[in-house]
Amino acid sequence: MPRHLDRDRVAIVAAVVAPLVVSAILVPFRTGFSNTNVALVLVVIVVAVAANGHRLAGALAAVSAAVWFDFFFAPPYERFTVTKPADIETAVLLLVVGLVVSQLAARVRRLRVIAITDAGYLARLHDTAELAQSAKSPDRVVEHVTTQLIDLLSLRGCRFEYGSLIGHPPRLEQDGTVVWDRKNWDVDRLGLPDREVELRTIGNGHFYGRFMLDPTPGAVPPLQARLVAVILADQVGATLDTAGNG
Repeated sequence: MPRHLDRDRVAIVAAVVAPLVVSAILVPFRTGFSNTNVALVLVVIVVAVAANGHRLAGALAAVSAAVWFDFFFAPPYERFTVTKPADIETAVLLLVVGLVVSQLAARVRRLRVIAITDAGYLARLHDTAELAQSAKSPDRVVEHVTTQLIDLLSLRGCRFEYGSLIGHPPRLEQDGTVVWDRKNWDVDRLGLPDREVELRTIGNGHFYGRFMLDPTPGAVPPLQARLVAVILADQVGATLDTAGNG
């Protein structure tokens, strides 16, 4: 099972459980803790879940935080009933702020917390996003990204495989590192491995296929280029997911 999917499933569980656990820990102190402070603590939990998961996990965490705030901290306690207008307002604000912040945190994660300022990299991302919006077939986006990856990573070649995970080739991970035989490969010193490297495409938590990268011996693609490659593959995954649900 792809590690990406495992991480997302853990994030879903954390989204539901973490706000409950933190709320239960704070219950003995609720008489000395203002509800505003409790809400702020829960927002921090939402951000933590979203930053390490995805948008769905962040949204679930926001809903869970609002529900358990109501249950534990809005009188009458231990009931899903809110009587004070101030507590209703706090619960609603907690939900809204949690949802907004979780989306921002998930976007930061998507950009790998690295500012991509190179005009060439930005142009590739923009062109691919624009094509993904206008293309009538996801195959056009796949072909476009295949060409982009060859140029971006100085590859000898690149091909896309739909929905298959055969063998255990080196893998370009979401953070731009390369893992081979469960060990990190020093790309910055050694370049890409001298065999095909897989770059998986994930859309909304579903695996749709992978790009098989054929590295050029001696080429050392920088980290930013590898991160852009990951984002391009994610755009293909999103396109295939949209096409599959359309």
